[in-house]
Amino acid sequence: MRVPLSWLLEYAAIGAVPGEVDADEVARRLTACGLEIETIQRVGQDITGVVVAQVLAVEELTGFKKPVRYCQVSTGDGTERHVICGATNFAAGDRVPLALPGAMLPGGFEIAARKTYGHISEGMICAADELAIGDDHSGIMVLPADAPLGADFVEYAGLRDVVLDVNVTPDKGFALSVRGIARELAISYGAPYTDPADAGLHGESGLLADPAMLADAGLTSGVARTSDAVWPASIDDPAACDRFVLREVRGIDPARPTPLWLRVRLARAGQRSVSLAVDVTNYLMLETGQPLHAFDRAALSGPIVVRRARPGEQLETLDHVVRALDPEDILITDSSGPISLAGTMGGLATEITPESADLVIEAAHFSARGTARMSRRHRLTSEASARFERGVDYELQLRASARAAAMLAELAGGTIVPGCTYASW
Repeated sequence: MRVPLSWLLEYAAIGAVPGEVDADEVARRLTACGLEIETIQRVGQDITGVVVAQVLAVEELTGFKKPVRYCQVSTGDGTERHVICGATNFAAGDRVPLALPGAMLPGGFEIAARKTYGHISEGMICAADELAIGDDHSGIMVLPADAPLGADFVEYAGLRDVVLDVNVTPDKGFALSVRGIARELAISYGAPYTDPADAGLHGESGLLADPAMLADAGLTSGVARTSDAVWPASIDDPAACDRFVLREVRGIDPARPTPLWLRVRLARAGQRSVSLAVDVTNYLMLETGQPLHAFDRAALSGPIVVRRARPGEQLETLDHVVRALDPEDILITDSSGPISLAGTMGGLATEITPESADLVIEAAHFSARGTARMSRRHRLTSEASARFERGVDYELQLRASARAAAMLAELAGGTIVPGCTYASW
C-alpha cells in the first residue's frame, strides 16, 4: 500500500503539511504498530522551474511525419515565449504546465532553450508522466481555466510529498486503506483522528440511511429500499455476501476531467487515472478500504441478484477475457446473467464508457474466503480482491457508497437519487 503522508495528515492530526512532520519518525511509529514500512520516498522535491502558463496561439508546422506545433505562451509576466510541442490535445486559451529554460524535471532532466524543427523552443509544455504524475503521455496536461498564471506548478498541484510504502500482511487488512493507517498513526501520537468514512456526509438529507435507521424500520434480514427509484437488488446466498448496497447518481457529465488533486493522489498511491467515475471509486477504495464498483445504468437489465454461478455460465470481464464460471464463484447478476465477478472484477457489458451519464454505485461485504478462492481459481487478482480477501469492515458499505455518490454529484455535475437499496443478512 503506497500512501502519501499528506493524505494521512488529513485524518491524523499530527501536523499540517508533510514538510512539518518527521517522516522517519512516522515510519518508526507505524513499524512499532506492526506495519512494515518498506520505503520512504520523497517526491516532487527535484522539480523546479515549472510554472502555470497560458497558450496564446498555436501554429501547425507542416512537412513533418508527425504533428509539430509552434506555440506562443505567456506566464502572465508580460513576456511571451515560443515552444515546440507535438501534443494536439490543447488549444489557444488553455492553461498548461510550462518548464522554463533552466527547469529541472524528475530524474535530473534539465530543460534548455534549443533549436528544433527550424525554430527556437524556449521551454517545454509538460505531460503528466514528465512531472511524475502517473504514466500518461497521451497528451500534455490541460489545467483548469482558473489555474493562476505564473504560479509555481509544484506548489499549485501539491507535488511535494512523502510516500510511504507499507507492506500489508494478511492479518492486517485494515492497513490497505488511508483510514486504517491514519488511525494507527493518530493512536501512536495520541492525536485526534477523523474517520474518512464519515467525511463529507453531514447535511446530505436522506443520503446516508445508516444500519440503525434501517433496523428501526423493521429490517433484520432481507432488502430495504429507502427510495423506489434506486435500482432493486437482493442476495441469494448469504454465505457469499451478507451486505449489498446500491446508490444512484444520474445526469453526470462524462466529459468532466478528473481534478488535478485527485489525479495526483492516485498517482502517488500507484493508481492509474482512468475516468472521473472510475477514479472516484478507486480513490474511495484507497481512502476507506471499501471496494466500490460503478455500473452503467443504461446497460443493466432487471433486478440485481448476488448469487453463485450456474452450470455453463460465462462472463467477459473488464480485461476482455471470457471466463468459464465455477459453481462456487460469487457473481453479481441481472436478468441478462452474470455482470461481475463479485469483489474481483466487473463485466465488460456494464462498464463505464465515455458516454455513461447515469451510474449505479455498488458497495458490498463479500465472503473473504469465497473471494480468495475465486481469485485464485481464475488467476485474477485486483485491488478489490486484495481487500476482500483480508476482510473489509462490515460497517463501511453505506458510508463509502454515500461518499461516492456525493463526490460524483459534486465533481461530475450529477444528481443523487435520494436513499439506497440495502440488502442484508
